[in-house]
Parts: sequence; C-alpha cells; structure tokens
Amino acid sequence: MTWFTEHFSEVLTLTGKHLYLAGVPLVLGLIIAIPLGWLARRHKALYPPLIIGTGLLYTIPSLALFILMPVLIGTRILDPVNVVVAMTIYTVALLVRTVADGLGAVPESVNQSATAMGFNRLRRLFTVELPLAVPVIAAGLRVAAVSNVSIVSVAAIIGVPQLGSLFTDGFRRNFADPIVVGIVACVLLALLFDLVIIGITRLITPWQRIGKVA
Repeated sequence: MTWFTEHFSEVLTLTGKHLYLAGVPLVLGLIIAIPLGWLARRHKALYPPLIIGTGLLYTIPSLALFILMPVLIGTRILDPVNVVVAMTIYTVALLVRTVADGLGAVPESVNQSATAMGFNRLRRLFTVELPLAVPVIAAGLRVAAVSNVSIVSVAAIIGVPQLGSLFTDGFRRNFADPIVVGIVACVLLALLFDLVIIGITRLITPWQRIGKVA
C-alpha cells in the first residue's frame, strides 16, 4: 500500500495509457467487424473465409505481432500505434463471428416485415437488424474488452509503457508491490470497460427492460 501511495501519479499515468491502448482498438475493431460480419451473414459463400480467416488472426502470438508491426506499417518499434493496430486486429478476430451470429439471430419474419414496409437493405441493417443484434454483439464486445486489457500488458516487454510496465519493473527488481498493483489496476480497468459496455447496451436497448418488467 505504501508503494502505491508513493507512486500513485505514475500508476494513474500508466492506467491512462493502458485505457487508450485497450479502448481505441475496441472501437476500431467494432467498426471494422460490423461490415465484415454483415457480409458473412449476407453471402453464404463468404461466411467460411471471413469467419475462419479472421478467427485465425487471434492465434498469432501477441509479442510476435507487436514486433512485426513496425515492419508491416512502417512505424518505429516503440510507437504506440503498433499496439493499437495489433489490438484492433485481435478485436476484429473476436467480433466478426459475433456480429454475423447476432445478425443471424434476427427473426426472418422481422426482416420480411421491414422489407414489406419499404426498407432498403441499408436502412433495414441500421434500423432493424443491428439494433436487435446489439445484445449479442455487446456480449462479444465484453469478451474482447477483457481480452484487450490482458493482452496489452505484453507490450511492456517491447518497451511500450502501460500497466504491464509494473509487471516488468517488479520482475526485474524481484519486488512484488508493483506487480500486485498492476494486477489490481488491470482487473479494475476490465471491470470499468465491462460496466461501460453494459450501460451503453441498456441505454440503446430500452425494449429489453420493458420486456423484463412485463
């Protein structure tokens, strides 16, 4: 506890950097995954390559991906952009199947009713299919958020500062306090992401609460 109070500002700074490195890819990954998931759902021939192909991206070891990023996108080895891009790839890998499954869970009768009312394909996607798929997509997003918070820590090995830096610092000095503080901070950050996603989901799906009350 003494170490934490003495290094509070440092921990706060590292938490902010961790929040950025885990949170921005979550948003970018969702934006990319929605059209890919929609394509996989819309065209049966595209489902296997999109779902399997993006899913395989998650099997790439994070440390290897962080090291390869400067070669692939022309950045410097310590550039945080490397971590953002790598984490976006992992987020897409987790969310494409979720988006496709969420859209696939929308009853066909609902889609047909929307079409009968004159909704074109794009309007039906944004006003009918996506809103109804939100609970499924949000569940996948919660998994991706926790995963991001965990994997970002690995970037400390290549020198990108965030909460993982507390782990490497504690390991190097054989000192447990920063490691414990880092673990607790990561857990709290993951919990924060989870609560935010739950809150936004409840906010944009009011019909779910009405259904439960009824």
